[in-house]
Amino acid sequence: MTHKNKEIQTFRELGIDNEILSILDRNQFVTPTPIQHQVIPVALLGKDVVGIAQTGTGKTLAFGIPMLQRLMSLGGQGLILLPTRELALQVDEVLQKIGRPLNLKTAVLIGGASMQQQIRSLRHGAHIVVATPGRLLDQIEQKNFSLQNIKIAVLDEADRMFDFGFAPSIKRIMAMIPHNRQTLMFSATMAKEVSEMAARFMQTPYRIEVAPAGTTATKVEQEVFITNRDLKMQLLDKLLTDNKGVILVFARTRRGVKKVAVNVRAMGHTVAELHSDRSLSQRREALEGFKSGRFRILVATDIAARGIDVSDIELVINYDLPTSTEDYVHRIGRTGRAGSLGKAVSFAAPEERKEIRQIEKLIRKTLPISALPVLPPRRELPKHIPKEFNFTHRPKRHQAPDRPWRRRRNFRNS
Repeated sequence: MTHKNKEIQTFRELGIDNEILSILDRNQFVTPTPIQHQVIPVALLGKDVVGIAQTGTGKTLAFGIPMLQRLMSLGGQGLILLPTRELALQVDEVLQKIGRPLNLKTAVLIGGASMQQQIRSLRHGAHIVVATPGRLLDQIEQKNFSLQNIKIAVLDEADRMFDFGFAPSIKRIMAMIPHNRQTLMFSATMAKEVSEMAARFMQTPYRIEVAPAGTTATKVEQEVFITNRDLKMQLLDKLLTDNKGVILVFARTRRGVKKVAVNVRAMGHTVAELHSDRSLSQRREALEGFKSGRFRILVATDIAARGIDVSDIELVINYDLPTSTEDYVHRIGRTGRAGSLGKAVSFAAPEERKEIRQIEKLIRKTLPISALPVLPPRRELPKHIPKEFNFTHRPKRHQAPDRPWRRRRNFRNS
């Protein structure tokens, strides 16, 4: 079922509880985004929803507000599944802004974090559990958590979770949740796996599509440089020197990120790196430093394509083209957010013209190819990449009894 809603100007027209509306006002959330004003009224009615929207459109509040309001009246717990640690922490941060005045308790279950702390959060009666699939299954298998009290389940960035190979885990998790749950699923693309999951685990869901799959942010200027690999670093040097704002650089591999970050640091820029070989504390430090301005440049793998929400990124540079063409949309969606202007520049080798055509087919527009500018002299940069990589080790498992949260009318009685 496809749902279309009239244009709504404020959150007050969506059926939201007055207490939550006052919290939104205090946080200066006044005008809902398109995905918010279409999803919230339907989700408040308890309907299943499949939401298709490009990155950076405000999906967290689109499912977060209905989840908070319905759990306050129904009792039970909510579950939000996400593909990465960064997204889980980001979603929890947004939920806390709205739920903290309501004494909302959350538990964030992600790899690389203290297992004992997560167990304590579950024991203290979390109203909403925000998790990546692997760590959630760890806690379930150790009998630290049960899904029998879940009333609302959300799958965010569903297509990304399937890309990461989480489909078997998600099917196991969804099969454990009571059938009378409400299910909300959000994705930037309506991939085959997303359609199959909706058909299997949702009851006549409303499909809400605010932008066709593959749509890029409207205010992002895009261009491509065709360059040999040995000139890439000089071209990057030129762009980083000419653009003084906040810059996000994507490389394809973890080692590629390390190499680019070492060279950018040698150019005299403040830079952080983000990839899966960094510990959770290092990844959080990199993101927080990037958001606060301590680091002007962040070099990352596609783990950051959907994992960060920084409103003032001036330029996104694809040092390497993404492995998946869909990731191009998510990468450049990190700039031009909240109606601001942005720019995305991609480096492509001469033999990668086929990949450029695939991206153009997906986004339904031609990418302008620019002539190389006059490049600065080659710098004396480090020839070797430091060998150290910070792998995250799983903490020892701990057995604890299952203590699901007892049903309550509202969070204040918790």
